[in-house]
Amino acid sequence: MFEFPDGYYADVRIERVFRSLIRIEMGRLEEVKEKSDAGAFIRLFDGKRWFYASTTDLSELNNELKQLAKLASPPDLAAIAKVTVRLENNSGDFCKYKKQSVAKVDLQQKIALLDSYAALIKDDSEVTHWSATYSDSRSEKEFYSSLQKEGLVFDTQTAGLRLGMRFGSGTNVFSETWCKAEVQFEQLNKLHDEAKQYIEQARDYYKRAEKIEGGIYTVVLSPMAAGIFAHESFGHKSEADFMIGDTAMLKEWQIGKRVGSEQLSIVDDGNIPGSGFTQFDDEGTRAKRTMLINKGVLQGRLHSSITAADLDETVTGNARSINFEYEPIVRMTATFIEPGQISKDELFAGVERGIFIDSVKHGSGMSTFTLAPSMAYLIENGKVTKPVRFSVITGNVMQTLNQIDAVSNKLEILSFVGGGCGKMEQYPLPVSFGGPYVRVNQINVQ
Repeated sequence: MFEFPDGYYADVRIERVFRSLIRIEMGRLEEVKEKSDAGAFIRLFDGKRWFYASTTDLSELNNELKQLAKLASPPDLAAIAKVTVRLENNSGDFCKYKKQSVAKVDLQQKIALLDSYAALIKDDSEVTHWSATYSDSRSEKEFYSSLQKEGLVFDTQTAGLRLGMRFGSGTNVFSETWCKAEVQFEQLNKLHDEAKQYIEQARDYYKRAEKIEGGIYTVVLSPMAAGIFAHESFGHKSEADFMIGDTAMLKEWQIGKRVGSEQLSIVDDGNIPGSGFTQFDDEGTRAKRTMLINKGVLQGRLHSSITAADLDETVTGNARSINFEYEPIVRMTATFIEPGQISKDELFAGVERGIFIDSVKHGSGMSTFTLAPSMAYLIENGKVTKPVRFSVITGNVMQTLNQIDAVSNKLEILSFVGGGCGKMEQYPLPVSFGGPYVRVNQINVQ
């Protein structure tokens, strides 16, 4: 099928993508879109550098391979082998969602589903602005390389809902979003009670939240907040391409070094169904469960074949791109904090006065981290008492990882639509994250 140039390593990744988007704003149907795309990304490695091309003309793939070979130097077989020895030779059809493809669901069914969720909020007199969005995506990928006799085929899929709501006006405004994603359309049919409960929680927060003074607090993170914290404060640090050529960072994040408390273990795993699910990465490597931190000790990193070769480690199935126009780079899949041994109630009982962060607007972090809460609550004598407002929690990542003193015993992985992870020019990449409830001492609240 493909004429791979002799001596070089080369691969071809073909993608066929279906997407739909429906948006209702303030009772008016604003957008209804269905779109299908197909294209390919082609790579060639001569041992010194990589050469890339992308095209939507699938009849020209062999010509693209020839053109890349013309640009390359003669192949350095030893240097090529240093990378290719780490690649997996997977083949076969691993598609999971052909029968339940979102592309097979009638558009009117999707509109009717979204209408049923919009009905929860459209006549609410206390909501000053609202929107309801349905979106889905199914991507089927074919992967071929100069190492393989047969190709590899696999797919990913998500379908999800977003309800955005705003209470108040002028300077007294509170906005919140309920968002849920699943891997099949039918799974979205029975979430109305959850959505309604979230709307009522947001209303109550708007009416009762009081500003709290800044300072040092014990903070309890919800599974959502804990997942964002793990993703932003440590997940990106675990992506090995940040360490290539940076001896100081390699020393700071040396495998076997203690970087957090014994209560803390962080995992990345692309095998978990949801928005971070991918059975194989964009180099054809099977998804792995990668232990990043094990009981406070740095145990692993996330790799592509390129970074694994540079650091003399093994691939982890984390070479990912946002679509066929981009090269695969090291990215997270589903990143989460592992559960502990105590119950949620026992975890809260250990807080005399602190803050519970339930939902988060956004977060960031490398050496220092910042989380901006959306809904947060005061904890007094082990009980959640009243909603409170403040801007952010922030701190040094290394210090904060060591301040974790308890995690609850139930894991929750969250999936989303309408956004994703950004890195370099590639945004948004679907990921998921989560954890148990996590208790952290000595966090700066501003």
